[in-house]
Amino acid sequence: MKIASIDIGTNAIKSKIFKTTPTSIEFIEGMRSPIRLGSEVFNEGKLSQEKLDQVISTIKSYESIFQKNKIDRYEIVATSAFRDTSNSEDARRYVETAINHPLRVISGLEEAQLIRFHPKSNTGKNKIFVDLGGGSTEFFLRDSKGIEIRSFQLGAVRNMLSKDKKEEWIRLEKWLETIKPRKKLIGIGGNIRSFLQAHDKKELSVKELNKKIKEFSRLSTQEKIFKYEFSPDRADVIDHALHIFKFISEHLMVETITSTRWGVSDSIGVKLFHEIYSNKINIS
Repeated sequence: MKIASIDIGTNAIKSKIFKTTPTSIEFIEGMRSPIRLGSEVFNEGKLSQEKLDQVISTIKSYESIFQKNKIDRYEIVATSAFRDTSNSEDARRYVETAINHPLRVISGLEEAQLIRFHPKSNTGKNKIFVDLGGGSTEFFLRDSKGIEIRSFQLGAVRNMLSKDKKEEWIRLEKWLETIKPRKKLIGIGGNIRSFLQAHDKKELSVKELNKKIKEFSRLSTQEKIFKYEFSPDRADVIDHALHIFKFISEHLMVETITSTRWGVSDSIGVKLFHEIYSNKINIS
């Protein structure tokens, strides 16, 4: 059976298709549409009908691909932009009615908790997962005390538009002080992954990271697009994402930073897989 997921993010909409059996799940195909909902939400306070119609059109294009692949089990979630828009409930209902499929707006903490589905979330005790999106940053760590999750209103698009708040930076700094040190940071999201790929690295020491971020910041958006073949919606926000990663790494005394191709759409796919094949639920 093939299943799928759709993640309506702040900087883009993403979808992934998986092939499953009762004992396995395998990623097949991914799609990404650069629709930046965060620009409207953080600047205007709400999502316009025009922007929501773009969301609907994108979802319907994904659904047509699902139909060709004979996929009828898929889940759609929305994150920071849909959480923060002043017309969140109306926007969700408008999209749901148009596509005739449930759309779930998840909280920042649920977004953080979804990282538990990452295949390596159970291994190692001195690492931390950091999912840095367009509107928020989520943390997942596991130690002797168990699992700890956090979500902060700091993200690449939000910060680029100067909509980040000093109070949130202070809240983040205070929390990081309580969990340091962390030896390894695993970055989730396209910005850190693109940055490492641009430098042909799978992993960097924090010292190297800071040096390369400084060099990277001297390039204009157009130079980033030309030199590294970044998409425009990656090139204009990546410096803001790297600033957040640098802040986190330094405060946690991180030794190395790496990235993963994992994201919300992967976690949702795995979650759906467990729900479909679980034998633990008995209905009588």
